[in-house]
Amino acid sequence: MNYWIVKSEPESYSWEDFVAKGEDTWDGVRNYQARNFLKAMKKGDLVFFYHSGKSKELVGLAEVSETAFPDPTNKDWEAVKLKIRQKLKKPVTLSQIKSDEKLSQLLMLRQSRLSVSPVEKEEFEQLMMLSS
Repeated sequence: MNYWIVKSEPESYSWEDFVAKGEDTWDGVRNYQARNFLKAMKKGDLVFFYHSGKSKELVGLAEVSETAFPDPTNKDWEAVKLKIRQKLKKPVTLSQIKSDEKLSQLLMLRQSRLSVSPVEKEEFEQLMMLSS
């Protein structure tokens, strides 16, 4: 199993919007590296949902329900389907993530503009611990 973070500005598409649908296509990614991460996702992989913009926090956990397929908004790109797993007991803020030594190598911190990025198993476990 692999672990990931996807980012969305809550003004555009929030965790609450996602919960209302239960499952949705994660599309609109227009960065080659992020696209390659989408292509690497496997059914059952776990995915943190991160609110970018003003709040800057992990808020929920999703699961890959369908692997990469042509993005319906532009067939030259990729999309995946995600389904809701759970809302985090408490959000994990960007400042918490940055101040945690165990998360210092998190790709999200080193390449902050990526909307999709991988998470190592140990990082995933640490983030889950911070959210409980």
